[in-house]
Amino acid sequence: MTDRVFPASKPPTATNGAPPVGSIPPPPAPATVTSNGTTNGMANQKPQVYIPANRPVYRPQPYSRRHHHQSRPSCRRICCCCCFWSILIILILALMTAIAATAMYVIYHPRPPSFSVPSIRISRVNLTTSSDSSVSHLSSFFNFTLISENPNQHLSFSYDPFTVTVNSAKSGTMLGNGTVPAFFSDNGNKTSFHGVIATSTAARELDPDEAKHLRSDLTRARVGYEIEMRTKVKMIMGKLKSEGVEIKVTCEGFEGTIPKGKTPIVATSKKTKCKSDLSVKVWKWSF
Repeated sequence: MTDRVFPASKPPTATNGAPPVGSIPPPPAPATVTSNGTTNGMANQKPQVYIPANRPVYRPQPYSRRHHHQSRPSCRRICCCCCFWSILIILILALMTAIAATAMYVIYHPRPPSFSVPSIRISRVNLTTSSDSSVSHLSSFFNFTLISENPNQHLSFSYDPFTVTVNSAKSGTMLGNGTVPAFFSDNGNKTSFHGVIATSTAARELDPDEAKHLRSDLTRARVGYEIEMRTKVKMIMGKLKSEGVEIKVTCEGFEGTIPKGKTPIVATSKKTKCKSDLSVKVWKWSF
């Protein structure tokens, strides 16, 4: 007959209050809901958040209006950019214009027209003064030939009527005036005008100072004369046509005596070629 061992009525406990090894821990007590809707037990415990000791605490920064404005491009920067691009565009356009003008000059090689006056025929230069020397009158008559030449092979010139004046070379007193009709000078063309007349209109009255200077000029053995002509000219190149610009033609260096009778005196010059000056150097073109 064997002996039976019955388990104790209470489970053995460890001396330090911990459950013995190998024993099964009792299940946790269920959470009960109280009358106010909260739970007791484990449900009442809040979860713990672990924050490392070396982690900086986030603090929200206040709104900085200065930082907000710095993020936008400033007005000064925008103005500088606009000025830079404007100057760059102007420089590019100027460069393109210079290149086009250089190419046109190399291809066509434009040259100004030339004028010449071989001689002047002086028919009359009379200065009369009243007895009291208060009023002086001038009566004159000049005749000369004007030659115009176009040295270009691809350019043509269209001239308006010329205004012509003959002056005393020393004092600059006007002795006579006249006109030359309008004309067209084609490529390499040479145009001559014979019998251009410059005269005083109905014995022009001179002021005392002007008469005094002219009287001093006419007492010389050989009197100097110069011719001045003004007009407007247009330059034509194919279908391109420039606007009219003023041109001044000066023929100087003529010397001759004063005619005593009805026989004209011829005044000649060592420089028969005249000088042409354009008052406007920039030609404006139109189609």
